[in-house]
Amino acid sequence: MKRILTGDTPTGRLHLGHFVGTLENRVKLQNEYEVFIILADTHALTTLSEVPEKIKEYTKEVLLDNLSIGLDPKKVTFFKESDVAEIYELASIFSMYVSHNRALRNPTIKDEIASKGLGDLFSLGFINYPIYQAADILCVKAELVPVGKDQEAHLEQTREIARVINKFAKSELFPEPKALIGRVGKLVGTDGNPKMGKSLNNTIYLSDSKEEVEKKVMGMYTDPKRIHANDPGTVDGNPVFVYLDTFASEADLKKVEDFKTRYQKGEVGDVEVKKFLVEVLNSLLEPIRKKRLEFKAQDLDAILKEGAEKTRRIAGETLNQVKESLSLV
Repeated sequence: MKRILTGDTPTGRLHLGHFVGTLENRVKLQNEYEVFIILADTHALTTLSEVPEKIKEYTKEVLLDNLSIGLDPKKVTFFKESDVAEIYELASIFSMYVSHNRALRNPTIKDEIASKGLGDLFSLGFINYPIYQAADILCVKAELVPVGKDQEAHLEQTREIARVINKFAKSELFPEPKALIGRVGKLVGTDGNPKMGKSLNNTIYLSDSKEEVEKKVMGMYTDPKRIHANDPGTVDGNPVFVYLDTFASEADLKKVEDFKTRYQKGEVGDVEVKKFLVEVLNSLLEPIRKKRLEFKAQDLDAILKEGAEKTRRIAGETLNQVKESLSLV
């Protein structure tokens, strides 16, 4: 079977943006590919360097998020980045073939520096993030990587590194992995912000309770120009309708279209539409909540230990092949 590697940086629980961006595809493909899911706890230090103890907590939560959406630990290999030392050695070797200017030119890195107002106050690890990600992917020679839209640039850097090492190996040692973007490249935040994140407080988490979902949906941004329920409203770009288009079941599509027509004519209020969205989201999340409770009672450490052992065997073989290619053996 061909291999997939994808994963998450455990800086917080996973939300609906992750669900449509990559998680859905992981579930769909777990029977067609050999799937590896990395919990990139070392990467998390770029964000949580001052509170590293939070990473352990979030690693467990993110693992539960993945299991609760339907990923089967008997089919899928879960592992922590920090448990596979071979990744760091590969990343160190790869870094010798990436110029400093190229690392800084990565558009996702540039965007994060600007959006977070970092100036020049960022760590070397922050800039090396895509190189470590390349090591994550290539250590198991993954051919397909389900990612969100914002990770596409990182994957291009992975392909560049694969080509360089292949040149020295004089063979196709590494595949050039392809990105698989989710059906929604980027889901807007509940406040209408095109960027969703826990620091922005504009997310709905997969682990949110019914009450939390209702509270967040009822506080969602809609059409700021619409003052009264009988005012004609805008549907395009309206987060409530974006979420309905994204998460409503096929059985609900006619109702969504009816809401859109009435909303544009000023025949339905925001509250009614939002209450329907609450129903839609809780229908999606209820089975996920139940599975989460089931897995919470299981030995999660055993899942990660078994995954790390398998990944280390594969990554060790890959590392030896790279060293031979570069005359390091």
